Amino acid sequence: MTGFADRALIAERKLRELFPPTPLQRNDHLSARFGAEIWLKREDLSPVRSYKLRGASNAMRKVLAEKPKQELFVCASAGNHAQGVAYAARHFGVRAVIFMPVTTPQQKIAKTNIFGGDAIEIRLVGDYFDDTLAASQDYCGEAGGHFLAPFNDTDVIEGQASVAVEMLDQMPQPPDLVVLPVGGGGLAAGVRRYLAETAPGVDLRYVEPAGGPSLRSALAVGHPISLSHVDSFVDGASVARVGDLTFEALADVPIGHVLIAPEDRICGTILDMLNVEGIVLEPAGALSVDALTDLAEEIRGKRVVCVTSGGNFDFERLPEVKERAQRYAGLKKYFLLRLPQRPGALRDFLEVLGPDDDIARFEYLKKSARNFGTVLIGIETRAPENFERLFARLDEKGFSYTDVTENESVAEFIL
Repeated sequence: MTGFADRALIAERKLRELFPPTPLQRNDHLSARFGAEIWLKREDLSPVRSYKLRGASNAMRKVLAEKPKQELFVCASAGNHAQGVAYAARHFGVRAVIFMPVTTPQQKIAKTNIFGGDAIEIRLVGDYFDDTLAASQDYCGEAGGHFLAPFNDTDVIEGQASVAVEMLDQMPQPPDLVVLPVGGGGLAAGVRRYLAETAPGVDLRYVEPAGGPSLRSALAVGHPISLSHVDSFVDGASVARVGDLTFEALADVPIGHVLIAPEDRICGTILDMLNVEGIVLEPAGALSVDALTDLAEEIRGKRVVCVTSGGNFDFERLPEVKERAQRYAGLKKYFLLRLPQRPGALRDFLEVLGPDDDIARFEYLKKSARNFGTVLIGIETRAPENFERLFARLDEKGFSYTDVTENESVAEFIL
């Protein structure tokens, strides 16, 4: 029986039939910013723009090696796993039925169809992923298919470990630290197990979105638990429960090594990488880079690899990403202004604005038989401290207002 590292090496060699190694690139922008040697393992440049192809194809290959007549594979996914399964199915000449929620964006459906072609069938079932998953598993049992789980599968974990195999091959010496995004834990489990056997001196840090800390929650109690609520913004890593098999490989990770990234801060990282470097990252793909902010003191002078796990970003989300990034940076605020319903009242307010204050949103409907009306106003500015001066001038002029920037109900309505 070969060891895990040996199996990961075999998986990496077999992947060369599908695509070349993804690049490992030194990033000068991040290196200068953090005073470290920052390298990006560009999984966003795989054929399906994520690492998910690795685990899906390795699992499919091994199933076919044991059961050459297995013709049907089934999965449930609204994103990268679906595209990986589709690509692998076409490569191996088998059929795959891919279940997606009815709410899946057309862009993701179209890309999955492109990768799979005639080898796949997409079925849209359920408004929520749990319903989609249940339907896929029911169908798989009835049709005699093989279910390909996105992370809770030993062969998938083994395939994801090929990221670490390539990384070590691409560097003259192992890095000091590797930063890994965590969703269900397949990538983290695979990379950790491989490095433990081949480069035990490499330190690891793990990053989860604030709205889905499934690994950190599991570590806190000693076993996987289901989160009662998950924020789906970081859709590639927003998982309610870390996998049982993946947790076995991560159970002794120090809880302090699992970092939590706020969704709004991730938005700023996405914009920074896009505007400065021309690198398109999806929210989950930006997790490892975003965590460098929390690791700034620890990584100074060290060689660090960040795994950019995916680049399937729908540009229709860009306005929301910019909005959330501005709010996190303190450059945009919303407030409710109580304005007298008289001629000149609006002019009085406009005179309070500073030279760098820009009205980005203004919603007001005059109400009859009222002395005052409420205005929803969004203000953008160039520096956070400008708001302190603006609010001071509003107070001086006697305006009544309420800052609602952090009000979740208002945010949902605005965004």
